[in-house]
Parts: sequence; C-alpha cells; structure tokens
Amino acid sequence: MPFLPPRPEEGDVLPASKTCLRKCWVGKFSEVKECSDFFLEGTTPNLPGILVDGTVKDQNRYKPICQLFKYMKKKEVYNTYMFATLYDTTNKIPVFSAFTFTGVGSSERRPDTWMIEPQLDGGLEPDMSLEKDGVTYTHQAVNQDFHNSVNPTGLNKGHLFPKSYANQPANQNSTFTLTNCVPQVQSFNDGSWRMMEREVRKVLLKQCRDNTGKPKAYVVTGAVPSKSNTLNNRVNIPDLLWTAYCCKNKQGKWVAGAHWGENK
Repeated sequence: MPFLPPRPEEGDVLPASKTCLRKCWVGKFSEVKECSDFFLEGTTPNLPGILVDGTVKDQNRYKPICQLFKYMKKKEVYNTYMFATLYDTTNKIPVFSAFTFTGVGSSERRPDTWMIEPQLDGGLEPDMSLEKDGVTYTHQAVNQDFHNSVNPTGLNKGHLFPKSYANQPANQNSTFTLTNCVPQVQSFNDGSWRMMEREVRKVLLKQCRDNTGKPKAYVVTGAVPSKSNTLNNRVNIPDLLWTAYCCKNKQGKWVAGAHWGENK
C-alpha cells in the first residue's frame, strides 16, 4: 500500500480511502463518499433503463467507476479520486463522466498514450494504468482501436471530462483514460464542441462560487450511443454529446445550464 501523508498541503486533492485501494468500480457511486461527492448532494442523473435513483439496472453491462489516479508529488505517492464515470462495457464508451469544477491551472503536456481501467477486464490494479502486453481487453476500448483513426475516419479521442477543466497537473493527466473518452468527429471535437467548452468554462469561472468564494460547480458530461456505428468494429461512435452544470453564484443563487451537439 502506498504511503499516504496524514495531512495534505493546502490545494492538494485528498487521498483515496482504503475502499478504492481494493476496488474502483463499485455497485453504486454512493458506496464511496469521495466518489458520490462529484454529484450535487450525491444525487446521480436518472437515465431510464440504465441508472435510476442511484441504482444501475444492468450491472453486468454498466459499471460505475470511481476514477482513481496514482501520481507522485514531492517524492510521495498519492492515490486520489479524480472523477466518476458510468461505463458501458457493451458499447465500450462512457455513458457519462461527473466531476467537480474548482478552477483551472496551467496546461500540462498531453500524454502520448491513454490509460485504461484494469479491473473492467479482471485486473487487480485498483487505479487507471497503461495497457499490458499480452492482455486482451474485451470490456473496454484500447489505444489500438483509435490507431490512425483520424486520417481514414475523421475521428479522434474526445474527452468527456475535459483536460481544460482540471485545475492541477494530476487532475489534468487523470482525464487521459479511455473510460473518459468517446470517438468524436475531429471537426466537431476541435470546432463547435471545443468552443462550447471554452464558453461554459468562462461562465463557471465568473459565476460559480463555494462558501469561501472559490470556484466550484458540478458538471456531468455524457454521450448518446448510435445504433450500429462503430470504430474498429468494437467502439460505438455516439450520435451526440451533452453536458450540464449546476452551481451557486456569488449571490448564493443556483445557476444551471446544459448543451448538446450532434457528433458530426
């Protein structure tokens, strides 16, 4: 078990509890407090037939993941919850990712390779990690699915929890897991969807505050799968993406907004 310091410094994210050091996909998000805290008052979206009143209807297909990320800081190892994802192991894309917006930081270099969630395919590692040679991943997308996808298909890896919404290097790096991305049409991902993300980020920074006056908002971003459109005959190419946020403004009043766009 990695060493977890008893008192994180100001500005650090909190280390994970022992629960997620054993298992990071759970029966319900509410099983782990740090995970349910990514939702306003711990309340998850209601998605008919998928997630109702916090309970996953088909637990063989849809997996709630408390996204755990291991990183080094000042020569100490941290295992920290970064966001929450409901993952569709049949379509091999996330249904949604939920996170708490607390401001933005300086941009870090993008990783060369995206991570996966080992436990979705019987692995023992409790946190997101790189793929292992010789392992077949049948319940999730892998990097090979996206190999050279932009040129022949016009698709690329599109974040649900955007790197640009994370406020620390570790948070930013944790968004580069394939359980947090879907195949997006490149001109959509780099065009109108990115413009929307930029404008919403401005709203969150300007309007959303916690009790101490610091930026804080709850954001959920998801994808609606297509009926039969796939990448590499494995990964569903969603028809549209959606995002919604909720927060209190400087006057203590609730503010909310939502956007959606067709993946074309």
